[in-house]
Amino acid sequence: MKNFQRSVLTLSVIFALTSTDAQTVDEIIAKHVEAIGGKEKLSSITSLHLENTMRVMGNDAPSNSTLLIGKGFRSESEYNGQKMIQVITDKGGWSINPMSGGTDPQPINEDQYKAAKDQLYIEPFVDYASKGSKVELAGKEKVGSADAYKLVLTNKDNISTTYYFDVSTWYVLKAVKKNNLMGQEMEITSTFSDFTKSDFGIIIPYSTEMDFGGQFQMTSKVNKAEFNQPVDAAIFEMKK
Repeated sequence: MKNFQRSVLTLSVIFALTSTDAQTVDEIIAKHVEAIGGKEKLSSITSLHLENTMRVMGNDAPSNSTLLIGKGFRSESEYNGQKMIQVITDKGGWSINPMSGGTDPQPINEDQYKAAKDQLYIEPFVDYASKGSKVELAGKEKVGSADAYKLVLTNKDNISTTYYFDVSTWYVLKAVKKNNLMGQEMEITSTFSDFTKSDFGIIIPYSTEMDFGGQFQMTSKVNKAEFNQPVDAAIFEMKK
């Protein structure tokens, strides 16, 4: 009888822990979405244009990016007089990268496209299930001095990104993802800071530090953020 009661108690504890984890994932996401502006505000965004300054190997470089939600993303940066462009659309992508020896636009391969498709959305956790993604809780970890929940988001292409949520502010402090860069797979870590409320009312990180597999680092600082401005879809087309 005691063994039976012990077994029932054990099963109850396991069930309770499993239920709590599932609720915790939803709770973390809900608190995060609310903290950065709310689902209604985030869902009303149709486009975003950012003007940035990138610091690479001690040098500053101008950069800008334009996002038409769900349709197209284009980033441009200039370094040592050379312009680099990356474009992702809902159908494919292309890039111009003089650093790899080319000045003409080239289509990106399928693996690169799958890894970059999440750039078509500002906030990956809003309606993530309807996009075919799933999220699991992977415990807690320190990010600097802050305690953070680790949530692993896996999209419908089976590409996973680990996000670290500050337990006090519910902002995403860090994101870690494996990606293919110039033919080499590496782990890219983005660390976010200087969280600022934009004129539109959405809180975004104005500073991002990126580490590319420990091989090199760069910092991007937002100088200007514009929401819901008209976007000419022609900027996403690859010129022949």
